[in-house]
Amino acid sequence: MRSDLAKAWELLDAGDPQGAVRELRRVADNLPAAELAPVVRKLAESVGIDELADAAGALAGRPADAGAGAGALYAYGYACIEHGLSELAVPALREALRAGAVPAKRKLFGRGGGRQVNPRQVLLELAVALEDGERHAEAVAVLQEHRAITGDWPDGYLLAHNALMDGRVELAREVFEALEAPDGDTWAPAADRIRRSLARAAAVPPAGPTDLRGWHYTLTGGLLATLSTHGFQAGMTGRWAMLGDSYENCHHSLERLRTVLAATGRRPSSVALLPDRGSEALGLAAAALFGLPAAPYRPGAATADALVVAYDLNECDQELVEALYERAPGELLYEHATCWTDSPAVSADISGLLVQHVAAPWEPRLRVDEDGQVEQGPADDAPAAELADRIRTATAAPDEGDGQTPPDPNEALAAFATRATTTWAIGNRDRIRSSGPVRSSRFA
Repeated sequence: MRSDLAKAWELLDAGDPQGAVRELRRVADNLPAAELAPVVRKLAESVGIDELADAAGALAGRPADAGAGAGALYAYGYACIEHGLSELAVPALREALRAGAVPAKRKLFGRGGGRQVNPRQVLLELAVALEDGERHAEAVAVLQEHRAITGDWPDGYLLAHNALMDGRVELAREVFEALEAPDGDTWAPAADRIRRSLARAAAVPPAGPTDLRGWHYTLTGGLLATLSTHGFQAGMTGRWAMLGDSYENCHHSLERLRTVLAATGRRPSSVALLPDRGSEALGLAAAALFGLPAAPYRPGAATADALVVAYDLNECDQELVEALYERAPGELLYEHATCWTDSPAVSADISGLLVQHVAAPWEPRLRVDEDGQVEQGPADDAPAAELADRIRTATAAPDEGDGQTPPDPNEALAAFATRATTTWAIGNRDRIRSSGPVRSSRFA
């Protein structure tokens, strides 16, 4: 047993497959795929993923046969991607690409069957695996290296998209403008997504590699209302890793939302309430603060010119969230706490803040008792209307922070929103899975 894999085997033997996955992701790039395959097979068997277990077993069983090994590499890499283990697919697909044409089990993106998968198919799967791991610079490099074997769709789209996610707007524009128009409807939404991103980047060019608000707007189309006042110098760059939220913070974010609405000239006619308690509370508070009527959210024309308010879209009814993908006329979507490591199914038009883990003000949280002991505090079980009143009456002063974060006054947000007005809140609300070129520290 390789010492690199000893910890993963130990975690599997201890019944901790998630821990084993974390360890495999840590070491995958430094090991040949065939050496990873036995532990991946055991992992897949332990959680009942037969397809991945079979593919890993086939790779582990014949690593010395160059031809068969190449086919096994491709099938194993594909299975890893299908089951959320793209990091483990990368070394296998790199090896398969070096090996050339390989026997195929299936085709990328549902293409028709055939007797062989050519290097282009392996290349595209490799680009997808790198993109899944937010390794956009590597995806760009490998696609550029093999431009001679690529086409326009999806190859050129993948190059343009990963260039954008890597902060290389001009390369993305150059590649995209050289593409032929996609045939049919399959790639039309992707083309529209790139087109709108490039338009936003032209209207409000990101100011540099740490301009979180600028890149968030370019990539998602959303306006970021507040930046974290803690940890900027330590690598958070305006995002939160973990936040114990407060009623004061909720009120402050709503006041920043008011700033955005004023700067863009948008005047919602009502507030649409999502049914989870947190979203309802925040929506009722927004309605009271902005002097608007409030009613339950109803997809479609009923929400024209409405402000839809969510506390955390990942905690909402996902069928309702999916209905927000297509924008009703004049409708705006505000989300208070947007998860940047597991992005919601739709991108909000305005996000209060970006966070990895958030504890809402009404949720249980740790506290120190009178004896100095840490204990879990109780949840606030008050109905949504009472929570809304606490948000409304809380002070709206911003958190003073650690004193090492660049200032972000209302005037700066208003100026940004004003410049964005003509390209903002247009088209569908696409999900963007990557955190983009602005890196922030995160929990594993």
